[in-house]
Amino acid sequence: MAGDEGAVQTTITTSTNLQTTPTWAIATVCFVLIFISIFLEHAIHLLSKLFMRKRRSLYKALYRIKSELMLLGFLSLLLTVTKEPISKICIPKSSSETFLPCNYKKSLDENVFEEPSCLNKGKVSLISGDGVNQLQILIFILALYHVFSCVLTFSFGHLKMRSWKSWEEETRTLEYQFSNDPRRFRLTHQTSFAQRHLKFWSDHRLLRWPVCFLRQFYGSVSKTDYFTLRHGFLTAHFAEGSSFDFRMFLRRVLDEDLQVVVGTRLWIWVFSVLFIFFHAKGFYNHFWLPFLPLLMLLIVGTKLQLIITKMCLESRDSASVVRGTLLVKPHDKFFWFSQPQLVLHLLHFILFQNSFQLAFFTWTWIKFGMRSCFHEETNNIVIRLVAGSLVHILCGYVTLPLYALVTQMGSSMKKEVFTPTVIEGLKSWHNDAKGNKDGRKNNLTKLSPSHRVDNALCDNQELIDNSSLQGTGYTQNPSAGHTAVEIMEEEVAYEKT
Repeated sequence: MAGDEGAVQTTITTSTNLQTTPTWAIATVCFVLIFISIFLEHAIHLLSKLFMRKRRSLYKALYRIKSELMLLGFLSLLLTVTKEPISKICIPKSSSETFLPCNYKKSLDENVFEEPSCLNKGKVSLISGDGVNQLQILIFILALYHVFSCVLTFSFGHLKMRSWKSWEEETRTLEYQFSNDPRRFRLTHQTSFAQRHLKFWSDHRLLRWPVCFLRQFYGSVSKTDYFTLRHGFLTAHFAEGSSFDFRMFLRRVLDEDLQVVVGTRLWIWVFSVLFIFFHAKGFYNHFWLPFLPLLMLLIVGTKLQLIITKMCLESRDSASVVRGTLLVKPHDKFFWFSQPQLVLHLLHFILFQNSFQLAFFTWTWIKFGMRSCFHEETNNIVIRLVAGSLVHILCGYVTLPLYALVTQMGSSMKKEVFTPTVIEGLKSWHNDAKGNKDGRKNNLTKLSPSHRVDNALCDNQELIDNSSLQGTGYTQNPSAGHTAVEIMEEEVAYEKT
């Protein structure tokens, strides 16, 4: 009887390899995996074609998503290849019992998962083979969460910005043009923008921060703010009376920023590794770690509201009487370290770390159960879920639209002022110029821009302004008779007749 029990135990603990596996089982699994891979590849290809026809900026974001998924897939493959070498790295048992995520010590039964070479030395593996497999699952869940959360958050932002379409259409009405006629003079404090931002608290630094903090929760972007910032942007970069579609420009900027947010950088991975480290039991991370992205998001939103108020204060100090409407002057000095792009990097960090925490929560739930040592208390579960969901909702509906509007108030503007067709035409023109560079030196008449670029520049002539194209890679030559557009590192002159 004892022998039979031993045989049964041996049968249960012995794993089956491919040598003892039916070929039909192997073929079935391979077919299913290949079918799923081809289906996903075809779906991504169709989505790419759709974006190429309608929104090319999203095509770039999709390409970036594929690159990040390929990177995480390579990382997972690397873990698979190095699984055995990692498990053979031995450390003392005393070291393996420090910085544990739970108050937990290995039992004798769990030593069967340890590397025999380490057990013979009286040590344990750095990470067991089973631990490496669990780490692969964590990476997979993190990739899904990060991509899904970024797309969902930016979708919330676009949904909130749809209401701006009626505001943009209102700027083309006679009523709007009459009320903002530059021939009309008004006192600064009589404008609606000044009435919204010039209060008793505006001149006190200690009062501005709490008021701006609360303002982001109700009417973070009002119609008055949109009209005034739009007017300041167009006045600084375009000719008077321009019909430039400011809302579509913000939409293109947000689409371009998506490809930055879905990506990952080394410094973000460093913070992710630190977050894993601080999940040890003694750090009480559930009391502060879930609130870190939320706190940073609220600080960013408060800063963006503060920038609007500061621009209003500067306009009030520069003139007590305004023509038409209050004019705000965009400048980098309003932003942290005079870097408007820093706000995007902060949002990138916030969304990634929040996705990481939600992915970690999901991973521990799947692998160890809801009531594992990671989530022994109900308040731990509630804090992580509420804080993580709140970050995505606030970022999408509040901070992201505010970011899209306020960050255009820097000293320079982005290349998205040009439509994708114009940008493509300018790049094509640049490539033609490089190909004919030697011939142009001998005969300048041999180089002539294509009709497509010529028409695009004529349709967007108001965009080519010296003050507006700083920092975009395009500059205007002030000499009379022609406009010079600099694309990449070459300068091509388009002679106007």
